[in-house]
Amino acid sequence: MTVTTRFAPSPTGRLHVGNIRTALHNALFALANDGRFLLRIDDTDAERSTEQFVEDIVADLGWLGLTPDSSVRQSDRFDLYEREFDRLRQSGRVYPCFETPQELELRRKVLLGRGLPPVYERQPEGTPAPEGIEPHWRFRLDHGAAIEWDDLIRGHQRFDPALISDPVIRRADGSWLYLLPSVIDDIDLGISHVVRGEDHVSNSAVQIQMFEALGAPPPRFAHEALLVAAEGKLSKRLGSIGVEAARETGVEPMALLSVLARIGTSRPVEPEHRLADLARDFDFAYFGRAPAHFDFAEVEQVNARLLHGLDFAEVAGRLPAGVGEAEWQLLRGNVAHLGEVADWLPILQADIAPVDLSEEDKAFLGEAAAIVAKLDWADDPWPPIVAALKATGRKGRALFHPVRMALTGRESGPELAPLVRLLGRETTLARLQAAGL
Repeated sequence: MTVTTRFAPSPTGRLHVGNIRTALHNALFALANDGRFLLRIDDTDAERSTEQFVEDIVADLGWLGLTPDSSVRQSDRFDLYEREFDRLRQSGRVYPCFETPQELELRRKVLLGRGLPPVYERQPEGTPAPEGIEPHWRFRLDHGAAIEWDDLIRGHQRFDPALISDPVIRRADGSWLYLLPSVIDDIDLGISHVVRGEDHVSNSAVQIQMFEALGAPPPRFAHEALLVAAEGKLSKRLGSIGVEAARETGVEPMALLSVLARIGTSRPVEPEHRLADLARDFDFAYFGRAPAHFDFAEVEQVNARLLHGLDFAEVAGRLPAGVGEAEWQLLRGNVAHLGEVADWLPILQADIAPVDLSEEDKAFLGEAAAIVAKLDWADDPWPPIVAALKATGRKGRALFHPVRMALTGRESGPELAPLVRLLGRETTLARLQAAGL
């Protein structure tokens, strides 16, 4: 069996961290098992689906590097749904219903008032159809044996079908709801594993009977705990954090994916540079059932660690003009986002404003300038500079901090040894002299 997974977003909005995580886990599981990862656009809801969101979803997945092996759109597959629906209707597994929403709600309240589960009550066989009302259609659940499966994350699952309402699968206007077309697609596309949120567990129970009614074995299921905000509460904020927000903030795709791959598991979050690295030991056995806590601050931290390990070739095309390999090697440990590299260009390439230092520090920098003026820069100048400056009796912060302020105008920054080499003799000398005045 070829492992085949699918990500099935509805084009009614941009991707957010919740469905990015679902897409990622489907992609990683396929990659870890030499399988296939498919994209299915669930655009049966014509009123809410837009072509712009389809384009946005494809673009977002592309930026993340989650490129599917193939893609389909449900709006192109209505003939297939119609054919399978007719087959189920002829076998008696789907049937027409005529109740209005108001009638269903009233009956639900009556059942609850009697202390009974609010399960849909089938009409007796042969009940005449009311005139002038188009039916909606329900799938007839088999109330015999319990519905059971071994979930890859939640373990053994068991549902009593008699306590589940026959689900509506088609509206009176002929449009489709989610449940049946998804099953038909999974059969037709050979989906072996369905990976999605735990809010779909009851849907899976119903869909297992749909697979069986269509003569197909159900796929394996993995229902993940949902994301919650870092403070532990479900938050609408999570719905606003997606590719667009990540790009605006300047985080790397792999920083976001490194976090989303591991939160909710027993594995530590580490910055990885490639999807293959995340997939190498991807296993649903590591996933827990507790809510997965997402904090964008953690993405920021991982992003900084990721940048610190990126080689020049991996970022060369996205760096400002004038930043070569030497500049990148110098700066990469001091930026949390790639865009911050541009902030350092004036310090590396232009004059800097004089800094406010104590008279003692100015005198010390005057000595440093005199030392630098006498040195031969043919070899590495930093060791003899340090040796000569230590002879003044200064050490630690008192020795290095004034030099850093003179050379960069900042309290912190890259290591001084490579900075001095990159600035060169003339610039280093000029800045020390200016700070020592």
